[in-house]
Amino acid sequence: MFKLFRSTASIAALILGIAGIILILYAWRLPPFTSSVQTTDNAYVRGQVTIISPQLAGYVAEVAVQDFQRVKAGHLLVKIDDRIFEQKLKQAKATLASQQAALANSEQKRLSDEARIASSEAQVASAQAALTAAEANWNRIEPLLERGVTTQSQADQARATFDQATAALHQAEAAQEVARQDLASTLVNRQSLEAAVQGAEAAVHLAEIDLQNTRIVAPQDGRLGEVGARVGQYVAAGTQLMALVPEKVWIIANFKETQLAGMKVGQPVTFTVDALQHAELTGHIERFSPAAGSEFSVLRADNATGNFTKVAQRVPVRIAIDPDQPLAERLSPGMSVVVSTDTAAGVSGVPSTGVTSQAQNPNEQP
Repeated sequence: MFKLFRSTASIAALILGIAGIILILYAWRLPPFTSSVQTTDNAYVRGQVTIISPQLAGYVAEVAVQDFQRVKAGHLLVKIDDRIFEQKLKQAKATLASQQAALANSEQKRLSDEARIASSEAQVASAQAALTAAEANWNRIEPLLERGVTTQSQADQARATFDQATAALHQAEAAQEVARQDLASTLVNRQSLEAAVQGAEAAVHLAEIDLQNTRIVAPQDGRLGEVGARVGQYVAAGTQLMALVPEKVWIIANFKETQLAGMKVGQPVTFTVDALQHAELTGHIERFSPAAGSEFSVLRADNATGNFTKVAQRVPVRIAIDPDQPLAERLSPGMSVVVSTDTAAGVSGVPSTGVTSQAQNPNEQP
């Protein structure tokens, strides 16, 4: 009887030991219980959270939205007191008008200088004709004076007339050159005035931009976070007024490096959301991080030490959420999810690209 009892106890202990070993193998997914399904609870909903800030300083005149409100692109969020900026715009426009008037005056002066050049050319032609006539008269009188046919006074008068005509021609030519130089100076000054007009136009555009920036509007559709702006508050450029969360969200799942074997872009993914009573949604792998998460940390661990314990690193995997899922509209950035993917599943609709090829594209944008 005692031997039978010992035999039964030994068999029971053996059975319990085998059951324990099987349980451990199953819990750790060791052969023969290995599975192609990889799961991680280190996963969260992500989105492009945009911080709304003013581009200029001033007092808040109006806050047109409330906390957590849904807005459309172009919707007025906050308005800054614009009285100073309106006056700056008027001042810039007045300066532009003054510069344009100076440019128009320069154009009128150019036309006047061109007219003076035409007049000086006519004076040169007239002086040239007078010189020709005086020279002809002198050439006639000079031989007569040598033969005593004419008087010395007539010869002196003819000579004086010839000299005066020569001087008048030189004067007319000098006046013509002065007119040409005045025109050249006007043309050079015109370039400066044109640059001044362009600068004044740029100042008007800048003043218009500043006036427009007093109206802070939503850059895209989305929902607001907590609104921190208050009427009468003085804000400076860069002051955080509120956050805007666009509608598009995705999942970032941090898988262990030992789980990545067999994962490919396009593989189907299922995930449950803690905030939705663990409701199950679907998605697919979109891309892999170019490096492990530890490589992006501010203070990177230095493993070159005497004491070293190997720790499996986490590699972020971006997961796109499949469309036409009603519950997907309730996902918000920061929610916790549990992600599962079958590495043995095929890829549908997306080229099969593994971790290595994805790591060659670190500059891809969301």
